[in-house]
Amino acid sequence: MTKLPLDALSALYASAAASRLYDEAITELQHALQCAELATAAGESDALVAAALLHDVGHLLLDDQVGLDEVLVDDYEHEKAGARYLAPWFGPEVTGPVALHVAAKRYLCAVEPSYFATLSPSSVRTLAVQGGAMTADEVDVFERHPGSRGAVLVRRWDDMAKVRGRIVPGFDHYVDVLRSVAIR
Repeated sequence: MTKLPLDALSALYASAAASRLYDEAITELQHALQCAELATAAGESDALVAAALLHDVGHLLLDDQVGLDEVLVDDYEHEKAGARYLAPWFGPEVTGPVALHVAAKRYLCAVEPSYFATLSPSSVRTLAVQGGAMTADEVDVFERHPGSRGAVLVRRWDDMAKVRGRIVPGFDHYVDVLRSVAIR
């Protein structure tokens, strides 16, 4: 096994990119920590807690955030970049939900008509460049994917993890969780 890059992950989540606004209210770091806390509070597995924590690591790697006052024209596929980055250290129970959390948003828009109305303005904006709601064929493919359940959970936590001022444990709180699900 390649050594788990805890120092590299900690550095990414302490970087300037992690301090930028994720959406209208909170930073990338705050968003990640809130997602992980929601997964923990739901009693989910360490793998899903890790996926919730790391689901947007691709944004930090790509440093792809576009200001809310700027026009968003491209999807840099942060979910794929993040899953690829994590793959040497984590199995599909972590990387699957990371890779599919954007698809899960598109899926939920297709299968739950009221879901779109719950999206933050930032999520609505990104949905447009991510392909919009899935087609019926895409829904079928998504539902058959073994990581779809975890991706939908991560997506729901993603939507709820945008609360300014919410107090949650820091990144170091999750180091043992990350170690516990790392590929041995």
